[in-house]
Amino acid sequence: MMNASLSLMISFIIPMLVMIIATMVSKKMINDRESNSPFECGFDPKSSARMPFSLRFFLIAVIFLIFDVEIALILPIVIILKSSNLTIWLSSTAFFILILITGLIHEWKQGALQWAE
Repeated sequence: MMNASLSLMISFIIPMLVMIIATMVSKKMINDRESNSPFECGFDPKSSARMPFSLRFFLIAVIFLIFDVEIALILPIVIILKSSNLTIWLSSTAFFILILITGLIHEWKQGALQWAE
């Protein structure tokens, strides 16, 4: 019992000491304007380092990735046709494509596929 409590205390003390020493060593003592700027070349930036990001473009990209992965899931369906029951294959394929079409209609009605308003 004594060995277990001693090893438990050591397993808490050593990581705490390492974290405290790491935070003390990693602190910068001198903070100036040039070191805190996004460009450390000595020149003032002419514009913001952050560029505006289009959320509509991001949404289109995510939708493209989702449908791209779904196409990769549809490709093996043709190979499975030879080794499976036709009714089970037809029902599962129809169900999968129905889910895809339902998602596409939902995105279309939400207006996510319209690039310009």
